[in-house]
Amino acid sequence: MRFEGELERFLAHIRIVRTGSEDTEDAYRRDVTRFLTYLEEEEVSSLEDVTKEQVSDYIMKLRLGDIGGEPLSNASYARSLSALKSFYRYLNRSEGIQSNPVRVFKGVKTRRHLPEYLTFDQMETMLNSFDLRDPAEIRDRCILEVMYACGLRVSECAGLLIRNINLSEGYLIVLGKESKERMVPIYPRCVQLIRLYLANSRPVFVKPGKEHGILFVSQRGAPITSRSIQLLCDRTAEKCSLPVHVHPHMIRHSFATHLLDNGADLRVVQELLGHENLSTTQIYTHVTQDRLEKVVEKAHPNAGGKYSGTESE
Repeated sequence: MRFEGELERFLAHIRIVRTGSEDTEDAYRRDVTRFLTYLEEEEVSSLEDVTKEQVSDYIMKLRLGDIGGEPLSNASYARSLSALKSFYRYLNRSEGIQSNPVRVFKGVKTRRHLPEYLTFDQMETMLNSFDLRDPAEIRDRCILEVMYACGLRVSECAGLLIRNINLSEGYLIVLGKESKERMVPIYPRCVQLIRLYLANSRPVFVKPGKEHGILFVSQRGAPITSRSIQLLCDRTAEKCSLPVHVHPHMIRHSFATHLLDNGADLRVVQELLGHENLSTTQIYTHVTQDRLEKVVEKAHPNAGGKYSGTESE
């Protein structure tokens, strides 16, 4: 591919400034590669020479399904455009490219869905489903407990460093998006589980001379992957016969929802989640409100009634 060097340097830049999951990087690669392939077919020889008209033609073909094989949803289109904007911002800052033909294009507004979450009982059912006599199950329980205790993204959990965990004081330091650090307290039960994992589980997998400092490891002693954590969530939910497909972000959603349900301040939850903007955290207040409305509709004796009187004059 003609622009492969620029693409690989962009992805390397993304890996440095962000701590997104492997899936996120794959999405960037897929979206930008599709655009660069289009430019090659249009015989564009330099990224400096790309015009707004060419970008407009690419977007139209992408949305109609002429590129990619099927029409894009609004959400997929917004993601693809965001990837191109990030790519050109990188080119402007690091590759000496002066033009930015993508800047003028705007994404479509998509309806924001309320985040899915587990009830407290469902979460406890998952956490209590492990046999703590088995080193692998100790690890798996510890992974889910830490994610729920701290509201971690899957990539944050996979990247946790042992040196950033203070068990005596009861907190850990998380490296979040764009390498921003935040300190998150951990409750005593979680502290006990981490101690158990470090004493009875991790040494079984990490052989002498193979230390790398990552907290959670595979059974071969390598750092755990985000994909492995995703499979763990799915496998555990199936084992517990939960009626929902559980993914790691659902555990993060559950953390935030349960805190707010029990009276936590919204700004405190914002800090714990590592959200830059309060508006991102406010979506969880809608979860609580939506659930309360459904409870009233189901349980209040007058919820299904109609007003039959007349207004006074």
